[in-house]
Amino acid sequence: MKEESEAGQGSEGVVGLEEPKKMTREDWRKKKELEEQRKLGNAPAEVDEEGKDINPHIPQYISSVPWYIDPSKRPTLKHQRPQEEKQKQYTAIGEWYKRGVQEKPVCTKYRKGACENCGAMTHKKKDCLERPRKVGAKFTGTGIAPDEHSQIQLSLDYDGKRDRWNGYDPEEHMRIVEEYAKVDLAKRTLKAQKLQEELASGKLMDQAEEREHNSEDEDEDKYADDIDMPGQNFDSKRRITVRNLRIREDIAKYLRNLDPNSAYYDPKTRAMRENPYANTGKIPEEVGYAGDNFVRYTGDTISMAQSQLFAWEAYDKGSDVHLQADPTKLELLHQSFKVKKEDFKDKQKESILEKYGGQEHLDAPPQELLLAQTEDYVEYSRHGAVIKGLEKAVARSKYEEDVLINNHTCIWGSYWKDGCWGYKCCHSMVKQSYCTGDAGKKTASNSCVPFEEGLEEEQAEEPKSLMEMHQEKMKEKKKKKKKNKKHKKQDSDSSDEEDEAKKKEKLKKALSAEEQRLKQVAELMQMDERKRPYNSLQEVKEPTEEEMEAFRMKRSRPDDPMASFLGQ
Repeated sequence: MKEESEAGQGSEGVVGLEEPKKMTREDWRKKKELEEQRKLGNAPAEVDEEGKDINPHIPQYISSVPWYIDPSKRPTLKHQRPQEEKQKQYTAIGEWYKRGVQEKPVCTKYRKGACENCGAMTHKKKDCLERPRKVGAKFTGTGIAPDEHSQIQLSLDYDGKRDRWNGYDPEEHMRIVEEYAKVDLAKRTLKAQKLQEELASGKLMDQAEEREHNSEDEDEDKYADDIDMPGQNFDSKRRITVRNLRIREDIAKYLRNLDPNSAYYDPKTRAMRENPYANTGKIPEEVGYAGDNFVRYTGDTISMAQSQLFAWEAYDKGSDVHLQADPTKLELLHQSFKVKKEDFKDKQKESILEKYGGQEHLDAPPQELLLAQTEDYVEYSRHGAVIKGLEKAVARSKYEEDVLINNHTCIWGSYWKDGCWGYKCCHSMVKQSYCTGDAGKKTASNSCVPFEEGLEEEQAEEPKSLMEMHQEKMKEKKKKKKKNKKHKKQDSDSSDEEDEAKKKEKLKKALSAEEQRLKQVAELMQMDERKRPYNSLQEVKEPTEEEMEAFRMKRSRPDDPMASFLGQ
């Protein structure tokens, strides 16, 4: 019987390790189709033995269990995950060593195996933390210490070993809170008793006036941190200032004067250097904003810049001064320097006048007052604003300008003829040539013409006086008026019909051109953006009335209920 059972067990082991049967082609094809459908999401994903979906994109050699381990098992990912029996178990977050001693009755007799010094069962004499007794508890049998808690062995992970609050008891903090609450309650009761005593004695009325007098200062000090500056949020607890985008009462610089000819606004730097109210006749001091330059060159900004410049110059010459480090010393030095400089100028002027004379010329009024006129032409409006004159200086380029070479009095490019540039002073078309003056002009103007033709041209080109030219113009005007009077009577009826016909023809041409443009736009919109041609080189002209009418007629209107029937 034993042999038969052993043979049966051997046969069962062999059957359990049999290799899987080979699949037929039809089954293999069905399996592959199912895998493809699962990858595309058309078929539900395969489920493992734990009921979890298996990602169809995971390879088969990862998801399937080897046949030599257990061929009956379904595909699973359990063998790829961390095994629970192999994972190290750590102590929970709430577990910690127990403090104090056990809360049970203390023994009155010494027990065998206990500490010889204090009588506790949880430690030996060498580990005892009590004061060494002259006669231990083993011999006296009195003063037996209570047993400590039997401590557990903690197994902490990486974070648990480094946790500062590990083993913290929140009840300790609640004890502190309760203690402070009791102290606060005691203070309030004492204060209430004191007020009742003062009220009964009459001292409270005398102190009321003093308290009212000092209340304003106390309130200012108390709520000083809570005040918010305009344009910022200030948190007194965290000491953080958050700047808002802008104050809502501020007006944008470009909205102060909407005239396009007013001051220029630079959107990149958000700067408007000139006064936007310059042409309105308002005084800069009366306006809320008069440009960045007005702010930059008014007040103490100029004196600040001068003192900074003086500090740099003084430091270069050996004086140890600094604007931010020692401003008082710098200001005193600057003032003394100004006084000495003015005195030196006055002494120098006096010495020159004593030596050479000429004081009467300095006392004379300026030429503008003597002659009551200047050569500067300035034109003003009725408000006092400058219309002409005192114009802005022309901005110069980074290249050299007005550079005259080779005895030329004009620059290259000042003369143009027959598609070529040249010098105006000598009409020379050769760049960097030497100037020949009037001789060059004569040679350039002379051309090989027969003598007789030259005489005829000279006779025909005799200069006429202005009177003769005016009389010829008047004669031509009279002839034109007579011709127009004759033609007006004949063409008055037919002119209206011709104008209408011309307008219709122009409108037809504009409509055809608009249709071609719309077709071209549709083709461009269908093309790839990277293959579209550039439109920047096309000539841009002002549209005519016919072109505008054609655009209005062909324009698509989405709100039109008949747009779908018209194909728009």
